[in-house]
Amino acid sequence: MSILVDKDTRLMVQGITGGEGLFHTQQMLAYGTNVVAGVTPGKGGEWVEGKVPVFDSVKKGAETTGANATIIFVPARFAPDAMFEAADAGIPLIICITEGVPVQDMMRVRNYLDQKGVRLIGPN
Repeated sequence: MSILVDKDTRLMVQGITGGEGLFHTQQMLAYGTNVVAGVTPGKGGEWVEGKVPVFDSVKKGAETTGANATIIFVPARFAPDAMFEAADAGIPLIICITEGVPVQDMMRVRNYLDQKGVRLIGPN
């Protein structure tokens, strides 16, 4: 995956303050991933692990930190909107590990991301 993700990747974590998002962010930081921002609506201004600023929106996080990739840790019912928000913020690479996203929702998302020129890895 070094073609898509490399030392210059500036990663944002959507859903960073939830259980899965926090756990995986801790693991990524320990591994050396350049996690530059997190997004959880209503929790902007907080920090995760004293290193990662949390923003209320993907747009604000991307503008502030220059994030060029995002990983999404949100429940299936929120995943399509999280992907739309990332695409609208200009994030060129979206990783979504959420399982159980309805196929019809993903068809709409895939079409939208293709129009925006956004690459998607996932969801499961």
